[in-house]
Formats: sequence, C-alpha cells, structure tokens
Amino acid sequence: MTITLYDFELSGNCYKLRLLMSILKLRYDIIPVDFYPGRQHKADWFLRLNPFGQLPVIKDDELVLSDSGAILAYLAKKYDETGLWFPDDPAITAEVLRWHAIADDITATSSSARLVLGMFYEFDLEKAQQGAHRIFRLMDEHLWFGEREGRDWLCSPDHPTTADIACFPYVMLSEEGGISRQDYPALRRWTDRVRRIPGFVVMSGIFPAGRAAS
Repeated sequence: MTITLYDFELSGNCYKLRLLMSILKLRYDIIPVDFYPGRQHKADWFLRLNPFGQLPVIKDDELVLSDSGAILAYLAKKYDETGLWFPDDPAITAEVLRWHAIADDITATSSSARLVLGMFYEFDLEKAQQGAHRIFRLMDEHLWFGEREGRDWLCSPDHPTTADIACFPYVMLSEEGGISRQDYPALRRWTDRVRRIPGFVVMSGIFPAGRAAS
C-alpha cells in the first residue's frame, strides 16, 4: 500500500483526508501543491492528475482519485476494518452521502468567504457569508434536535461517520471568513465532539478541544 496525498496544508478539503487517515492510522506520503499564491493546481503537471484543477488528489498505488467526499468514502470503504466510518446499510449510506453534498455547500460558502479575506479571491463575500449562516442555522437545529434524541453526530448511528469529517473543517475555519459561530451552540458542541475523536489531528486554524474557544 502506497498512498500519496497531493496536499495544500491550508486547504480544509485536504485536511479532511489527513484527519481521516490519522484516525484510521494510515501511513501516507505528501506532495505539497502551492495552491496560493503559486496556483500549482492549475499547472499542466497537476491537470494531468485532475483535469478539473482542484485539490485534493490521492494516488493509492496506481489508482488516482479526486474530490474530497469521494476520497473519504473510498478510504473508509477500503481501509476501515470496523465498517463504521462509511456503513454498508443503504439508508445510512444515503444519509452520509447527503451530508457529503452539504459539505460541498459549506465549501462553496464558508470556504469562499475565507478565500476572499485571506487569499484575495474575487467572490461575493456577503453572499458567501449569508449562505454559510443559512447552512449553520440548519445544522445547529439538526444537531440540537439530535441531542434531544441522544444522537451526537450528523447521521443516525451512535458513532461518527465520514459525514462528520466532511462537514467539520470549513465549519471550524468559518471565523477566517468573517462568519461567527457564536449563535450556534449545538454546532459548537458537535465540533468539540469531533475534536475529541481518537486520532484527531490539527491544522492551521483548527485546535484541539479545550484549547481555544469555539
């Protein structure tokens, strides 16, 4: 087994994979890609790996995969011996995939706002921030009602899944896009639970539970 991650350390989507691979205790190599300011994800050598010019990309032996949600599912299905992170039950699989799609919406809003303020991208900042708040309100309500029913995670099982990994980074990095989590207490409690999963690792802007205010 030789897993290689084409990685930008400040990318929340790349971090999702580093986080899951740490939890699963997988060894992997990193090839840094200078997303900003170098824009190496648009270079010819990278476009041969992923013609869409997006991070992350992994190579697992001869298999090349892109899209963080798809890679999370692949890694969990192939390497998680417990079967918990991406369960086989069709109804739960559908739940997980739904949250993978919501994670893409979080990226399109919270991450876009972060790119405007931190990397000077020309997105509509107000629209991105408003979109993120709408998603966070819905997530907070979902998690609050879940807590009333004894559910700690985004999906119905009593354990985390790749859904939680997919949604976590750009929620935690939202402050860098000017998006406060102050009004979402259930969302903050969930981020604390994610940060206590055995094998949790940090990235720039994301700290262990208990070390920084949510």
